[in-house]
Amino acid sequence: MTSSVPVADLSSVMIQRIRNSRQQFPALLRQVNGRPAVFFDGPGGTQVSRRVIDAVTAYYSNSNANEGGLFVTSQETVVVVEQARSAMAALFNCDADEVVFGANATTITFAISRAIGRTLTAGDEIVVTTLDHDCNVAPWKALEELGVVVQQVDVNPEDCTLDMIDFASKVNDKTKLIAVGFASNAVGTINDVEAVVRLAREVGAMVYVDAVHYAPHALMDVKKLDCDFMVCSPYKFFAPHMGALYGKREHLERLKPYKVRPACINPPNCWEVGTQSFESIAGVLAAVEYLADLSEETEQSSLRSRLVSAMRGIQSYEQILTERMLNGLAKMPEVTLYGIKDVARASSRTPTFGLNVTGLAPETVARHLAENSIFSWNGNFYALSLIEKLNLDSGGGMLRLGCVHYNTIEEVDRVLAVLEASFLMRP
Repeated sequence: MTSSVPVADLSSVMIQRIRNSRQQFPALLRQVNGRPAVFFDGPGGTQVSRRVIDAVTAYYSNSNANEGGLFVTSQETVVVVEQARSAMAALFNCDADEVVFGANATTITFAISRAIGRTLTAGDEIVVTTLDHDCNVAPWKALEELGVVVQQVDVNPEDCTLDMIDFASKVNDKTKLIAVGFASNAVGTINDVEAVVRLAREVGAMVYVDAVHYAPHALMDVKKLDCDFMVCSPYKFFAPHMGALYGKREHLERLKPYKVRPACINPPNCWEVGTQSFESIAGVLAAVEYLADLSEETEQSSLRSRLVSAMRGIQSYEQILTERMLNGLAKMPEVTLYGIKDVARASSRTPTFGLNVTGLAPETVARHLAENSIFSWNGNFYALSLIEKLNLDSGGGMLRLGCVHYNTIEEVDRVLAVLEASFLMRP
């Protein structure tokens, strides 16, 4: 699912609306060393809008309580959770009772993997990929203690795409589940998850999709994809630190969660282990509403329709940033860019760039950027298998630069200029 709205179809109204969205993020006014901060750290977590901040503050100020009480603040908390669940259902394109909240994507995935493990026997197989964040690898490899066999799909190192021939060879009648990322959090590759689902359906396997990195950049649609599970982290799309899961109702009802005895026995609540972060859930609701407000559709349109319009606009706008970055990096022979480099394939990646500068450790370059008020990441980003495949594990991994829709062309140019200046630091 790599399709996007062509840049030519992005209206001037939508472009202006997306650019104006910066004004809603107080953090973007931050200055470091006397210069405006450039937030190219989005893949590790995005900033939140004033609307989200206000929603969290309002919850704490007016409705702070646990669920289950007969008093007004407890009842208001229930309403907030129901509204947020419906909002996330619109974002996933599913029913509200198929949405599960949790601490983060990793915690949720371990909970689901343990429950699925109860249904497996020794010799059953699970397929993971070399391109994934370890939150969609380790929870499944943990089931090896039950005798489950975990197969790992290789990547094409020249562009960091999944080796689909190898993928097909790893899927067989013993395969019970395929765990795949929608987009790489390290290098930005968008995977052909539709093809993966087709492979799974041929052998009756389930598909667990990690959309953590994909969700800020493009439209999720679990109905179209027909996956069994999809997990994301709202703090990667402008909300507080939370995790959220779509699970097909049949699976949420069939599988048995690990939970305390008095807890609810019905899904989706039975999967929400312990007391939830209700203030963060209020922020999730506000974040989805913020995204919908970027739409060109009227407020009379459904929330899903508005989100479809908004996310297509975001994806198309971010393609402009991607092309600018790719063109700039292509002029720097000192830079090794990992992943898709061809501007003509910009719609097959997110604006996340994993790279290294010849002769400089990733940490050195990240520090140089930070001293110039540019926020970036260095390391392995929990994409451990990919870093090992690229033989970068002994050298500090890579530098990661990541845009979202509140970033600008001007910021891209500034990052490129400061990155180029780092070449002078080489011995």
